[in-house]
Amino acid sequence: MLDIKRLREDEAAVRAGLARKHAAVDIDAILALDRERRRLLTEVEALKNRRNAASKEIGVRKHRGEDIEPVKAEMRELGDRIAALDQQVRDTDARLDALWIAVPNLPHASVQDGRDAADNRVVRIHGEPRVFDFSPRNHVELGERLGLFDFERAARMTGAGFPLYLGAGARLERALIQFMLDVHTREHGYTEMAPPFVVNSASMTGTGQLPKMREDMYAVPADDLWLIPTAEVPVTNYFRDEIIDRPLPISFAAYTPCFRREAGSAGRETKGLIRVHQFDKVELVRFVEPSTSYEQLELLANHAEAILRKLGLHYRVVQLCAGDLSFAAAKCYDIELWAPGHNGWLEVSSCSNFEDFQARRAGIRYRNAEGKPAFVHTLNGSGVALARLMVAILENYQQADGSVLLPDALRPYMGGIERLTP
Repeated sequence: MLDIKRLREDEAAVRAGLARKHAAVDIDAILALDRERRRLLTEVEALKNRRNAASKEIGVRKHRGEDIEPVKAEMRELGDRIAALDQQVRDTDARLDALWIAVPNLPHASVQDGRDAADNRVVRIHGEPRVFDFSPRNHVELGERLGLFDFERAARMTGAGFPLYLGAGARLERALIQFMLDVHTREHGYTEMAPPFVVNSASMTGTGQLPKMREDMYAVPADDLWLIPTAEVPVTNYFRDEIIDRPLPISFAAYTPCFRREAGSAGRETKGLIRVHQFDKVELVRFVEPSTSYEQLELLANHAEAILRKLGLHYRVVQLCAGDLSFAAAKCYDIELWAPGHNGWLEVSSCSNFEDFQARRAGIRYRNAEGKPAFVHTLNGSGVALARLMVAILENYQQADGSVLLPDALRPYMGGIERLTP
């Protein structure tokens, strides 16, 4: 969350940032509650000081043999008034917290204005689209011919949007995960983590999924648990309510399945792997010094891009405009792969800097140069997400006979297999 002092001290800047994000926030109500809370606290503090003085006065009067009943009566009245005000403070806190926790992060100054994806900006493109001398098939046709997955039986087991991989398809999924983990741990210096696939509400609140995106998540209400929408949630919460006791930056890479109810939508993307409710992902999370977080964002994006370069895929990096940023992000790059059978770009990574927004919600601090506790900056990005990566590999490496060549980097992970054939 934002620092409420930021709103008190620079209300205009906060309002301007929220306007850039096109966020409907009742700042007037928040400021009114904040003023009321501080007024109540001032009154309570004055009454408690008076009660302390009265307590001392009782002792003095008692020692002198004077009547203490009037002072005791005053103390009872003070106690009742303090109790009533304390309850008002708690009620005001709850109302203020409910409004404040729903306020999104503000966009960084380097983020361009805009309302939605149409205003996003391509910042770089890698490679060229493959030129085919035949009409390229989409991944559904390719995968079904090659026996890589079975959407019909998966839907019978669970429902639409939950893929089932078979044979070489399952092996390719596993190979991609292992390949990505090896690159990030061996070459990029990340520590591998295998976190739980479910988290509690406090963890979901810490990273910003709750309360705003509650309806998009899969819940286990009897246990106050949620299926994770991304490994960002458990990995970021690794340091929740702690002061980090090791040097920064700290970098984790984690493979998990991800579960998102919002993934399905009407249209051609409902069949196949492009929009699914469950998908695998290797996630990258970094805890960094605030002064370095935007340099670290560029590094993080480069680490995600390295996977795609090693696989020989054509991709572009898009900087999101202020209106298209997620609730918690201050700046974000989307990395998109070209899928010729789909004839479009597919997002496989979002690399975001949250500044101290998540750290404040989750209570994650470190000791700064003066040795004082301060909120860390958190970043995360997919390194990268499946199943769209599989879509891009199948469609870009397909051959005229319906087979699919495998990228050189994957062949050792596939037991030396060079080509997928029916």
